[in-house]
Amino acid sequence: MSGSSRTRAVVAAYSAAGALLVAGPLLAPGYLLLRDAVSTPRNYPTDAALGLGDAAPRAVPQDALLAALTSFADGGLVVKAILLVALWAAAYGAATLARELLRASLGPQLVAATVALWNPYVAERLLQGHWSLLAGYAALPWTALAAYRLRGTATAKRRRRIPSNTPASADTTESTPHGDPLGTPDTIDHPSEAPADITGNGPRSETAVPGEAPATTHHVSDRASGVAPTEGREHTGSTGRAEPPLATRHPPGHPSGVAAAEPHWQPAAPGSSHRSDDTAPADSAEHPRNSVPTGTAGEGGPNRLSVTAAPRATVRTASTWAALAGSLAAAGLTPTGALLAGVTAFALVHRRQLAATFVLWLAASAPWLAATALSGAGAEPSDPAGIAAFAARAEPGLGTLGSLAGLGGIWNAEAVPDSRTTPLAAIGTLVLLAIVVLGVRSVATGGPDPDNRHVRRALLLLAVIAILFPALGATTWGMHALEWLVAHVPGAGLLRDTQKYAALAMPAFALCAAAGCVVTARRLSRADATTARPATASPATTATVTAVFVALMVLPLYDLAWGVGGAVRPVHYPAGWQQVAARMDGPGDVAVLPGGMFRKFRYSGAAPVLDPAPRMLPNDVLQTGELPVRGRTVSGEGARAREVENLLLHGGAPADLARLGVGWILVERTTPGPVGASASTLAQVEQVYEDADLALYRVPGVVERGTSTTTQRSVAATAHLLWVAVLVAGTLTALGARFRSRSRN
Repeated sequence: MSGSSRTRAVVAAYSAAGALLVAGPLLAPGYLLLRDAVSTPRNYPTDAALGLGDAAPRAVPQDALLAALTSFADGGLVVKAILLVALWAAAYGAATLARELLRASLGPQLVAATVALWNPYVAERLLQGHWSLLAGYAALPWTALAAYRLRGTATAKRRRRIPSNTPASADTTESTPHGDPLGTPDTIDHPSEAPADITGNGPRSETAVPGEAPATTHHVSDRASGVAPTEGREHTGSTGRAEPPLATRHPPGHPSGVAAAEPHWQPAAPGSSHRSDDTAPADSAEHPRNSVPTGTAGEGGPNRLSVTAAPRATVRTASTWAALAGSLAAAGLTPTGALLAGVTAFALVHRRQLAATFVLWLAASAPWLAATALSGAGAEPSDPAGIAAFAARAEPGLGTLGSLAGLGGIWNAEAVPDSRTTPLAAIGTLVLLAIVVLGVRSVATGGPDPDNRHVRRALLLLAVIAILFPALGATTWGMHALEWLVAHVPGAGLLRDTQKYAALAMPAFALCAAAGCVVTARRLSRADATTARPATASPATTATVTAVFVALMVLPLYDLAWGVGGAVRPVHYPAGWQQVAARMDGPGDVAVLPGGMFRKFRYSGAAPVLDPAPRMLPNDVLQTGELPVRGRTVSGEGARAREVENLLLHGGAPADLARLGVGWILVERTTPGPVGASASTLAQVEQVYEDADLALYRVPGVVERGTSTTTQRSVAATAHLLWVAVLVAGTLTALGARFRSRSRN
C-alpha cells in the first residue's frame, strides 16, 4: 500500500471511529424516536409521503425513500445506517477537501475531519432529530470538491484550445487562462497537484510566508520558448537532491535524446488519482504522470499525446459531473439540504458551468419541487410567527453572533448538549475560532492556481454569509424583513429556521483548521530549529499539534460522545402499533387523539416527539402542522386537519367526520394532550382494536376525498424516480471512475 493510500485509510478509519463514538447507541436494536426524528418498522407510500398531502412537503423525498426501502428492510436499520454514513461522510469529506485544496498531510486532515464531525451543529441537530438534514450537511464538502474539479476541467478545456506547438508570445500570453501571462498553471496536472503553500509539500523559496504563493523566478528564455516557468533553474526533489527544472524533465516514454524544449503542459482532468504523501512534491520527477505534455517537438508530431489523452479527459469530466450530481442528490434528501448543496455548487463552479449545474440541481430537487407545484401547499404563505419562534438563539456568554460563529445557536434551548449550557460553550467556541483564525490567511491568500484560490475564497465568503445571515435574522429588523418575506413569497418558509444555514460554514472552517494546524506546526519547528529555517514542519511536531487541536475541540463538547450523552438512542414500539396497522383495511384518512402533533410516550423518553402515526400507518394521517415553539404556536398548512380536530374536540357527529374524508380515529392513550368532548364521538363509532396504549375506531360512511389524482401521483413518482436515478447513477459512476483511475496508477 502506497503512502497516500495509507493516509486515506487512516483518515477513513478515524472518521468511522468518530461516527461510531457519536452515534454508538444506535447500534443497538430499536428505532430512532426523538423530537423530529421518527423511524418506524414500515413506512407506506401515502400521499403525504409523496408530498401531496395538505402540509408543505418538508420531508420529501425522505419519506418516499423510506417507504420504498422498508418494503424489504427494517426502517430502523435504514435510518440508523443513513445517519452513520452521513456522519462518516461529513468527516471524511472534509479531510478529502483539505487534502485536495491544501495538499494537507495526515495530521491536518484529521483536524479537518474533527471540525466537521465534532461541533455544536452536529450535536444540536442530532438532538432535534434532523438526521436527514445531516445527510445534506455531509454532502457539502463533497459538493465543494466536485465543483472544484469541474472548474479544473473547464480550465483544461480552454487550454487545449491553444495550439500546443505555438510558442508563447506577447500576443498569446494575454489569452492564457485566468490572465496568467506565463501560463504557470499549465505545469499542473490537477489543480490540487500543484505545490500548496501551506503544507510544504511543494517547492518553496526559503523566505516564503505561509499562506502566500511561493516566489518564482521567471526567465525571458522561458517566455520566448513557451516553456512553463519553474521555481528556478534547479529544483530540489523529494530525495533532497538537486534536480533539473520541471520543463526539462520528460514523461515516461519520451524519445531518448529529444529535448522537450517547447512542450505545452496540459493539466489532466480534475479528480485524477495523485499522491498526497507528506514529503513528495506534486511535480517531482518521481511522479512524472502529473505533468503530461500535449505535444512534443520530437517524433510523433506535436499533438500525438493530446489525441490519446482527449478521451480520458472526457471520461474524467463526465465522472466529475456524476460526482456533483450524486452529491446534490444526497443533499436533496430534504429541501433544506438541497438548498445548502445548491448554494455551494453555484458559488464554486465556473460561470460557463452554471446552466448545467442548475439542471442537475433541478433533477436532484425534483421530488419536493414537483410536490410543491402539485399539492399547492407551497404556494400558501407561511405563518410569520415562525420567524421569531425559529430565530437563532444566544448561548451562555456568547451572544447570538458568537453562538453562530461557533456553529451553535439552534432555536430550541432544550435540544442542546448540557455542556452548551455552561461556560464550556464559550470556551469551546473560542477554541474553535482560534484554530480557524490561525489558518484563514493561508486559505485566503494561498493556492497553487486560480481555480484553487477561487474555491478557497468562495468557501470563506460562504462561511461569513452563513454566520451573518442567521445573526441578522435574529435582530428585530431582520425578523421583520423575514416575516414580510414568508408572508408574501411562496416557499419562503424554508428560511424560517435560519440557523440551519450555518452548515455552509463547515467546509471553510475545516479548511482553515487544517491550515491552522500546518501553520502552527511550522512555526513551532522554526522556533526549535538550530540550523536553517525549515520549509516544512517535522512529523513529530505536526503530530503533536494535531493531537492538541483535536483534544481542544473535543473536550469542551465532551457530551457529544455516545449519542449526545445518551439522548440519541433507539426505542421499542409497543406491539399494538403493528396490530393497528394490520386492522386498518378500509378507505379514509386517520384522525388522531389527543390533539396536536407532538407526543410524550412512556417508551420515548422525556423529550417530546413527533407523532409516529403518519409513518406507521398505511392510510394518510391528518396533521394540522401547528408547532408549539417558545411558548407560542406556529400555524401549519393543514386546514382540513384543523377542521377535523375541532370537530373531535367538540364531540362532532361521525357523519361530519365522514364527510371530511375521515374513515378512522386513532386514540393514543398514554400521551398527554387535549381530548375535549371526543368521548361522545367515539361512543357512536365502531371500535376495532384496543389495548393499554392504543385504540382504533372505524367511522362509517366515509366519503373519500383523495387529495391527489392519478396523474399527480404519477408525476410525483416520476420525480422521485428521477432523483433516485441521479443519486444512484451519479454516485456509482463517480466511484467507478475513481477506482479505475487508481487501479491504472
